[in-house]
Amino acid sequence: MTDNSPVSRRRFLTGGAIAAGAGAATLAMPHVARAQETVTLRMQSSWPSSDAFHEMAQQFVERVHAMSGGRIRIDLTPAGAIVGAFQVMDACHDGIIDAAHSVPVYWYGKHKAASFFGTGPVWGGSAANMLAWMHAGGGAEFYRELTQDVLGLNVVAFFGFPMPAQPFGWFKQPVENASQLNGLKYRTVGLAADLMQAMGMSVTQLPGGEIVPAMERGVIDAFEFNNPTSDMRFGAQDVAKNYMLSSYHQASECFEFIFNRDVYESLDEDLQAIIRHAVEATSTANSAWALNQYSNDLQALQDEHGVNVIRTPTEILEAQLEAWDQLISDLEGDEFNKRVMDSQREWVERTVYYQLMNDPDYALAYEHYFPGKVEL
Repeated sequence: MTDNSPVSRRRFLTGGAIAAGAGAATLAMPHVARAQETVTLRMQSSWPSSDAFHEMAQQFVERVHAMSGGRIRIDLTPAGAIVGAFQVMDACHDGIIDAAHSVPVYWYGKHKAASFFGTGPVWGGSAANMLAWMHAGGGAEFYRELTQDVLGLNVVAFFGFPMPAQPFGWFKQPVENASQLNGLKYRTVGLAADLMQAMGMSVTQLPGGEIVPAMERGVIDAFEFNNPTSDMRFGAQDVAKNYMLSSYHQASECFEFIFNRDVYESLDEDLQAIIRHAVEATSTANSAWALNQYSNDLQALQDEHGVNVIRTPTEILEAQLEAWDQLISDLEGDEFNKRVMDSQREWVERTVYYQLMNDPDYALAYEHYFPGKVEL
């Protein structure tokens, strides 16, 4: 994206119109077709139509339709329908689409700070904790500053669904120590790519739909995507049988609901509010759906597909934290990066202290009622 002029930022596709009655003039509108007080938004996800995440994006669409009484209609399409999975931010900025369902790590090539809003250093806070930082700890303002002031993007965005920590991934052979990672060809995205490279891996960044073909061709030796449901749906179990859970490479990610700023601000205030609060409602719906579906599909991977589910060894987790330490030191050379990370550290130090002191040991209770089920 090279043209940040006001004309470019407000470029819209033709075809929207207002019909004011028989014989009335037809006026061009920005993808936003208003007819009988209905606004239609064109939204693309970064996910294949078969992926769990596209299904979760549909939950947002359903809630907007219901909450608006049909005044907002969202035409949701999958990755590639209009632009590529990694291009939705540019497409929203340019007005090619009105909205997108994605993750910031998919555009971190514009600025590495994008990864702080989902796949950055894990200071000790979960994804739920970092989503709270977005809402109550200043994260939303940092995101606005990055997208609008630093990068000049004509977008607004909201965050929802604190994802369970992403698995270390799929391996042909189990990895028992950090030295076995050296030279391994691995797929991940964002700062996680920098992290794995620091640990000796050769990293390729690919959209989810391209992972299994790359594994089949030998382009990669191992990979991660996100969760048991998505991984099983695109056939991860057909190219590897060792599934390593628990990792610090992407342990605090959330969905990003992006909107072209001009389109969003053209909506009536109550419709803007519906979009914002529908993200919050969808976050709850996504969380419940994911906990049920992910756990069911993890069991299916074991029982029906012969997958060996392993918890990543502590030695590798410690090596990840040490690699993060080096990346943090390098990233702090950028003034904006340092301000964001300082804010996150201050938030986590206070809030996670409360959580750790307050929460009982759930593993102890689980072992009490389901003895021998899991080894931690």
